[in-house]
Amino acid sequence: MTSSPEESIGPSVDSFVLQATDNGVSWITLNRPEAMNALAPDQRERLVGLLGDASGDPLVRSVVITGTGRAFCAGADLRARSAPRPGNPASASRPPGERIAGDVARTIRRGAQRLIAAVLDCEKPVIAAVNGTAAGVGAHLAFACDLVIAAEGARFIEVFVRRGLVPDGGGAYLLPRLVGPQRAKELMFFGDDLPADAAQRLGLVNRVVPADELMKATREWACRLASGPTRALALTKQLVNSSLVSDRSTAFAAEAAAQEINMTTADAQEGVLAFVERRTPHFRGR
Repeated sequence: MTSSPEESIGPSVDSFVLQATDNGVSWITLNRPEAMNALAPDQRERLVGLLGDASGDPLVRSVVITGTGRAFCAGADLRARSAPRPGNPASASRPPGERIAGDVARTIRRGAQRLIAAVLDCEKPVIAAVNGTAAGVGAHLAFACDLVIAAEGARFIEVFVRRGLVPDGGGAYLLPRLVGPQRAKELMFFGDDLPADAAQRLGLVNRVVPADELMKATREWACRLASGPTRALALTKQLVNSSLVSDRSTAFAAEAAAQEINMTTADAQEGVLAFVERRTPHFRGR
């Protein structure tokens, strides 16, 4: 007997990032409401690990990322400091606050960019269930997901300009591809709050629902994806993502290769057979 994510999620190695698998759906919940689910380095690493695990777990066929409290994710926790990395005594011996050339770029590559890449590269469809504020890297975490469902009170904020910072976490890569360069610049130059309904009109959000219907709507989509042809969805995701940086010849070649690979799967054979037999296919994610 399976339980709902609200019932089955419990204490874990890191109680700030909870995970439960329910009917083929991996529910990942950011659970630090007192900090608006801002991500400290250890929580970010757990999230990266869970997305990687979902790719290789045959029991997981779709993924949901959501948050508790009034925020989805307020971005990186700027107050948190990474612990010294094993085998890197130089960083451990450095005086507090000392920075050397390359530190910031290295931190971004190993941190926020790895997180966004983990979502984009996850081999299972990823849904963002945005329950509240999504700011900075938290907004980019949602935008990197394959589908976004937002509660009516949710808002998205490109907060970097308010702090005098350049957008990171893949924002300047994601936003122009989603809304075009001029809209992306408007969002990033001004840093204004973007309500959920406006985000939907721009194409950043698929659906906006009342707050009390967010998890129901998310569950419906997540379960539909989890019952679908898992490998075909993974290849489709890969084709769409790569098409944004490919020319036509490359994209067409990738499409043909993906179909060649996919036709070896049991789900593709089941789908064709079900069509011939005039019945609903039963996909098993194989």
